[in-house]
Amino acid sequence: MALNIAFQMDPMDGLNLAGDSTFALMEEAQSRGHTLYHYLPDALTYEEGKVTAHAHPVTVRYEEGDHYTFGDPIRLDLAQDVDVIQMRQDPPFDMHYITITHLLELIADQTLVINNPVEVRNAPEKLFVTQYRDLMPATMITRHVGDIEAFRKKYGDIIVKPLYGMGGAGVFHLRPEDSNLHSLTELFFASSREQLIAQQFLPEVKYGDKRIILVDGEVAGAINRIPAEGEVRSNLAVGGRAAKTGLTDREREICERLKPELQRRGLLFVGIDVIGDYLTEINVTSPTGLMGIKDFEGVNVAGMIWDAVESKV
Repeated sequence: MALNIAFQMDPMDGLNLAGDSTFALMEEAQSRGHTLYHYLPDALTYEEGKVTAHAHPVTVRYEEGDHYTFGDPIRLDLAQDVDVIQMRQDPPFDMHYITITHLLELIADQTLVINNPVEVRNAPEKLFVTQYRDLMPATMITRHVGDIEAFRKKYGDIIVKPLYGMGGAGVFHLRPEDSNLHSLTELFFASSREQLIAQQFLPEVKYGDKRIILVDGEVAGAINRIPAEGEVRSNLAVGGRAAKTGLTDREREICERLKPELQRRGLLFVGIDVIGDYLTEINVTSPTGLMGIKDFEGVNVAGMIWDAVESKV
């Protein structure tokens, strides 16, 4: 079954072929005979009931510096010309991102959008996890500096980070004696009207922050991300090291707890983060980790995702 698949994503030029999950999805879809299109989030237009995108047909290949070819530009009617949309642009999860989910919601009953745009909007990674309080570390979401001070007094070491950030950007480890709390909160609040998230620091992070991929609620694979020396952030984008791993009984329990809700919401491709025994994030916007799992486990998760998509179209 040949499908027309549109990738709503960031520019093609900046992709890291060795680690980019979106590129892995594109290459796998192409190998199955599907037709691919690429468009930027800014290319969406709503007019008189139609949602269209200024797009390019695209072919891809694993050749550094020559990894894609665009065809002539085309204007796609996303309800009529496309079978599947992969919403893969990176956060920040701001009003621009939210507006796009509203536009895609208009055509989601005719075109399969991965992930479901309504539930992407309703399940920001660091907020969705609060529905599983018994699985997560002690957490506070606030703009009140006094409350953050009291939280640190209660738990000692804490992590403070933006509520809608990504890739480890803006994540700070504040120890009880650290005098930078007020300076950091001033910096955050001067640049954004959003709340901060504070969490109890988990020293187990030195052993890694595990990324587990779930496809339609089922475990597809996992990699461990180990922080660099002197760091608490394990994200590969800030120097973390990927390592082979398996799943503990606790991690399987977490996955089983999430499964029915992910399936109910139509969140087909999800990456969860686990440190020690605690669930810290449920990533639904543009999860990563496919290449690491393929490298360490030999599992083609991109293929599993397309199997699931093809069964739903």
